[in-house]
Amino acid sequence: MTFFAHYARYYDLLYRDKPYQEEADYTRTLILSHVPKAKSIVELGCGTGAHAEHFARSGIKVHGIDLSEWMLERAAARCKTLPEEIAQRLHFSRGDARNIRVNERVDAVISLFHVMSYQPDYSDLHAVFTTAREHLRSGGVFIFDVWYGPAVLTDRPKMRVKELEDDQIKITRIAQPVLHPSRNLVDVHYRISAHDKESGKDSEVMETHRMRYLFSPEIELLAMQSGFTVIDAHEWMTGRPPGFDTWSVCFICRA
Repeated sequence: MTFFAHYARYYDLLYRDKPYQEEADYTRTLILSHVPKAKSIVELGCGTGAHAEHFARSGIKVHGIDLSEWMLERAAARCKTLPEEIAQRLHFSRGDARNIRVNERVDAVISLFHVMSYQPDYSDLHAVFTTAREHLRSGGVFIFDVWYGPAVLTDRPKMRVKELEDDQIKITRIAQPVLHPSRNLVDVHYRISAHDKESGKDSEVMETHRMRYLFSPEIELLAMQSGFTVIDAHEWMTGRPPGFDTWSVCFICRA
């Protein structure tokens, strides 16, 4: 899996406006509503640790897992800027969400920002569910968000252009999606053009991110096969019921 091999170097700039604190607060509220005394989380696909930092600030211990060495380097650098009381609640490991085992049981496993939709095959999804189950205490919850099939097929993905810059670099990202309806997949072809302001050099990288959109019945089946029960599903960050206009849907599964 080569997702983010080159894309990662522009990750923080591309998502600098992402409301990490609000998302972490929202997820923490969900966790505590189902596990009132929750104190520990495993995060599958932790990225640069932005969500994890906010959980740690609220008193929750987080073990973040990511496949990208670059992301984990940024997460480690983030820890060094934090007060010791907060940093000691954070731990990061490199690993694949499909097979990582960190030999600990926690109150919640989370996987945000559509990490589950980066699992293109049923076997990949099942493997991540198994990973989550292996790390949860009895009664713990697995919380994740996905591209929701009915909405993706109703409001089909379109080409998007995003332009951003900071003091060092200016980038233009073009995302060109190709839908594969017989496989429930979307190939998002990214072309990122970058201009280094200091050197004046231009560069370009291209990557394809294969995304799977998901439907409630298959998630319920995956959950059952992995020892979970789906206890809630709603639009991410709003709580609205899933429908034809809810592209991002959050599922909560109890172990």
